[in-house]
Amino acid sequence: MSELFPDYHASWETEQHRELRKHAAEFFRKESTPNQERWAKQHMVDREFWNKLGAAGLLGVDLPEEYGGLAGDFGLSAVIAEELALAHDASSGWIVHSPIAAHYVNTYADDEQRARWMPGVISGELVLAIAMTEPGTGSDLQAVKTTAVREGDHYVINGSKTFISNGTHCDLLVVVAKTDPSKGAAGVSLIVAETKDLPGFERGRVLEKVGQHGQDTRELFFSDMRVPVTNLLGAQEGLGFYQLMEQLARERLIIASVCAGMAEAAVLEALKYTREREAFGRPLVKFQHTRFELAELKAEVLSIKTTVDYCIQQYIDGKNDPATASMAKLIAADKSCDVVDRCVQFFGGYGYMMEYPIARAYAAARVNKIYGGTSEIMKEIISRSL
Repeated sequence: MSELFPDYHASWETEQHRELRKHAAEFFRKESTPNQERWAKQHMVDREFWNKLGAAGLLGVDLPEEYGGLAGDFGLSAVIAEELALAHDASSGWIVHSPIAAHYVNTYADDEQRARWMPGVISGELVLAIAMTEPGTGSDLQAVKTTAVREGDHYVINGSKTFISNGTHCDLLVVVAKTDPSKGAAGVSLIVAETKDLPGFERGRVLEKVGQHGQDTRELFFSDMRVPVTNLLGAQEGLGFYQLMEQLARERLIIASVCAGMAEAAVLEALKYTREREAFGRPLVKFQHTRFELAELKAEVLSIKTTVDYCIQQYIDGKNDPATASMAKLIAADKSCDVVDRCVQFFGGYGYMMEYPIARAYAAARVNKIYGGTSEIMKEIISRSL
């Protein structure tokens, strides 16, 4: 239940979603919120946090029961994403692991691969990351330079990746590589690297980001890294670009869900602070300008939530429409950044101090306009539907 809108329910929300929301909220406020400053200093969550997520049933909620999942719909992941944001989490790589990378494996792996990997992915024993972005390529995934050359029963992989979330903890890494560089998009493949004691696999520096300091975002390097041919995702080589395009709607919708949660969390923090903080002999909330600003921000949050929920309903109904998912991310990312920025203003100088959740949200929110496809890419995709 939304604290800001207690009577609001998304069209897709069922009793199962509401129960999971309550459970996730309690878990994150106990296991995540108190650790944010410590995780930021160590640039990663505790490895045990992944096992706790699995034990709490918060990994793979829309994955098959036979591997330990709940076999639910996308709405279950959206609920968890919102609650992560409402708990002021800026450290967890959950959105990369569970609603994104795990679905590449579950959707395109064969039965043997799924049986080998999915139980560990859902229990938290195996942490997932996906290696798309390279130092010289961003949204143009056809231009990746990492190569995977087949030698007998192995691919020999060479190249480098950057901005890789879960780069420190990842046990399984979905690598985007060219198996045939001469074919452009048709030469891209997805190959799963099992990173433990893997020769040729190197974790580079932890990247110093503007925000999300508790996330283990790293550079990765592959130097003659040998991965079994049996770790290819899909029936044949060259399907990777199309697999990526097919799953991007999920990625954009889950980021949009995080944005909705971040915006609501920021307004709730602002409401709490303006009721407690006094200036000129009275609480800030008693000033007309404060109330009008808060009123507008509350309306903005509702507009984000309803847009995102409409797009999630479309996805649940089987309408995997790139333009609709892009609309959700565009609106949610842009508006949530504005909401968080305006909420900082209520705090004065304290809003600029990283010990305050609003400051961490301010630093973390900006990347939502960049990763998962920039806002400019979202506009390009939407324009194609006109």
